[in-house]
Amino acid sequence: MPKSKRVKIVNLTQTDKKTSEHKAALVAAIHEALSKYGHAYVFSVENMRNTFLKDVRHARSADRFFFGRNRVMAKALGGSAQDEAAPEAHQLAARLVGNVGLIFSDDGYDEMKAFFDAFVKRDYARSGAVAVETVELPAGPLMRGVDPVPHNMEPQLRGLGLPTMLVNGVVTLKTDHVVCTKGQTLTPDQANILKHFYIQQADFHVTLLCHLSKGVFTDHAQEQDAMATDA
Repeated sequence: MPKSKRVKIVNLTQTDKKTSEHKAALVAAIHEALSKYGHAYVFSVENMRNTFLKDVRHARSADRFFFGRNRVMAKALGGSAQDEAAPEAHQLAARLVGNVGLIFSDDGYDEMKAFFDAFVKRDYARSGAVAVETVELPAGPLMRGVDPVPHNMEPQLRGLGLPTMLVNGVVTLKTDHVVCTKGQTLTPDQANILKHFYIQQADFHVTLLCHLSKGVFTDHAQEQDAMATDA
């Protein structure tokens, strides 16, 4: 039987593309924030986790956050002194590169920096992260904290590259094994092993890169680099 031309297959996983209305709404929201708040910041996120970013938004509910869609945000701020939405706003736009966002707040730089310096969350490192310390597992019965590794995990750990075996039902490491070395880029298997053994090597934290207030732009990234060099 021939297929009806009226039959149309709809992919339920398909999502609507961002329309011009969405972009216009984002631009309008940024323009509104520029006029409403006394300070605007570009921030970067190290070891991005959506859960932790939600915690930041909740803790600073009086502020306005914009994250993602850098090109649209930069266009809203202005690409040059001739078309900027506020004096020196184009300087902020130039810093919207990579994993960054905008914060609009009535709090000054010192108060904002103190908050984010204190808001650091420990988490498991992902594949591609750089190991911050060398981790070595000693030969013998494997432990996770104060508890022995469950016997049914042995095949999984062996599949991740650990030289394990079962000895009287106890997961045992045949020889000492270096999971990762400080400064090494973690592989997926290494990141999984660290997570299995509750070893966290990543910190979620927010860094304020630059700041605009009353037409005065300050590049705090350069200040931080200078302080690190002096140290």
